[in-house]
Amino acid sequence: MFIGVKMTRTWITGYRNYEIGVFNNNDTKLKVIKQALKNEITNLIENGCDWLITGGQLGTEQWVIEIVHELKKEYPDQFQLAVIVPFRNFGKNWNETNYGRYQQLISSADFFASTSQRDYESPQQLKNYQYFMLTHTDKALFLYDTENEGKPIFDYKAALKYQNKNNYPIQLIEMDDLQDVAAEMAEENKSNHDI
Repeated sequence: MFIGVKMTRTWITGYRNYEIGVFNNNDTKLKVIKQALKNEITNLIENGCDWLITGGQLGTEQWVIEIVHELKKEYPDQFQLAVIVPFRNFGKNWNETNYGRYQQLISSADFFASTSQRDYESPQQLKNYQYFMLTHTDKALFLYDTENEGKPIFDYKAALKYQNKNNYPIQLIEMDDLQDVAAEMAEENKSNHDI
């Protein structure tokens, strides 16, 4: 145990895949989204983030797990990944392909838990999950644009409310950020073809 060393933990979440029209892994949009997430996650790691904490939802959260798995090769032993879900048997109602992929992804996490030891019963479990994530992290990174609402609005509003009484930075990856990353990728691709 290190005395006096503060651990840094970041909650990462955002849109579900269907909310931003990503339905397969070959979608160009997904390459841009993953690059934007990778850029920000790399920045977190390089600035000393010890724990990256996400859930298991289809979309952003599962993409984060994939990205982190790759980054562990570049940054071995520099950070850990926790996957926390709101209830027991999370994802059990998904189709076999999605549930199998989820099981595979969570097996790569350094830590996995559910905030409720019961199967889904009520929306209160989701609120308890939000509260847990907010009180067990130091900041948040959301793939979310306030002009393009979706399910992340609930986490974003909860984080804003929490931020009113706590030092809790919230960073958004917005649509403009994705456009910037897409432009950088296009320029890089053009440069590679010019060689």
